[in-house]
Amino acid sequence: MNSEIQNIKQRFSIIGNDHSLNMAIEKSLKVSPTDITVLVMGESGVGKEVFPKIIHQFSHRKHNKYIAVNCGAIPEGTIDSELFGHIKGAFTGATTDRAGYFEVASGGTIFLDEVGELPLSTQVRLLRVLESGEFIRVGSSKPQKTDVRIVAATNVNMHDAISKGKFREDLYYRLSTVEIDVPPLRNRKEDIILLFRKFASDFAKKYNMPTIRLDVKAENLLKSHVWNGNIRQLKNITEQLSVLEKNRSIDYNLLSTYLPEPRTNLPALIQENENSNSDFSSEREILYKILFDMKKDLNELKKITNYIKVDDKGSDKLGDFNDLISKNDDFYSKNEKNYENEIHQNHPDKFSYAEEVLEEETLSIQHNEIELIIKALEKSKGKRKIAAKELGISERTLYRKIKQYDIEM
Repeated sequence: MNSEIQNIKQRFSIIGNDHSLNMAIEKSLKVSPTDITVLVMGESGVGKEVFPKIIHQFSHRKHNKYIAVNCGAIPEGTIDSELFGHIKGAFTGATTDRAGYFEVASGGTIFLDEVGELPLSTQVRLLRVLESGEFIRVGSSKPQKTDVRIVAATNVNMHDAISKGKFREDLYYRLSTVEIDVPPLRNRKEDIILLFRKFASDFAKKYNMPTIRLDVKAENLLKSHVWNGNIRQLKNITEQLSVLEKNRSIDYNLLSTYLPEPRTNLPALIQENENSNSDFSSEREILYKILFDMKKDLNELKKITNYIKVDDKGSDKLGDFNDLISKNDDFYSKNEKNYENEIHQNHPDKFSYAEEVLEEETLSIQHNEIELIIKALEKSKGKRKIAAKELGISERTLYRKIKQYDIEM
């Protein structure tokens, strides 16, 4: 098996001796003679596209078509037409019948790259192909048969996508009959230098210039880098060095200028707020909080009125303002007790602070209201009708307030 793996590496230009890489190649060889659906898993840039080619070339379908489709590159509105075809008149611009990839690749292999990006509607169609080998062209009602082997690949965490409702769980289990995990470059430390030398040699031939070389410290830096872009990123950096640097010997300091700052994939730490109990989850609790905040703002406005001097020009405005205050007082007096009782029943501990604020604010409202009534009565020389008009309330309301607060005239 080792000699067979080495032959495959040479044939498909696979560089590296990492054990996990060899295991992925070996698994590809074992599933090749069958028609089992395979799902290739791995990060972006690790070279997932090589393994479907290995599976196809060592299968009984190798003389038939092999079609690779990047599902993430096809717009959602046209992907059904691309995969399953359409009939004439199915949509605007469909002037002729067109065969889709599944129809063209019948008898061969179709590679669905970035399968995790498929829309949910297309996932339903793909599931039918996997279960019965049937598909329907867009705009048609006639089922058609296809004999195609599906190999898919993705860099998406499929379990997360399933939990978020972005990928069908039944389709995942149909696709992942056999999973092939391609290791990221950061887990293949010894292969990094081999890949660098291969890329450096290729670019030297391509651009007709001497091959770049690394010193020992630069090699260690290359091995210790995170390589979030994997092989693709290593290839790009090697090409940059080959083209831009006149000095063909690359040291640590020079190489570090080409490597990006490593990113951490650690989760963000969110500190709990001390007043987290005041953040409500239900709409009713939010409404109660808004009402309490409104009451507080209202009392702040009433405190400001203490500094307003009642004169001939401002008396009407002050009266209108106090009329608004009195209406709000009536609203709160009717509903405040019900709100407090319901809150304390549901959350006896969370709203202790609100209870203290309400007690203090109620006293402040009474004090300000009594003071305004006394000022109006003094200005009208004890005439309730004039005082009521000055305050912007009815004479009956003024009389009730005088009795309520026991104001001496």
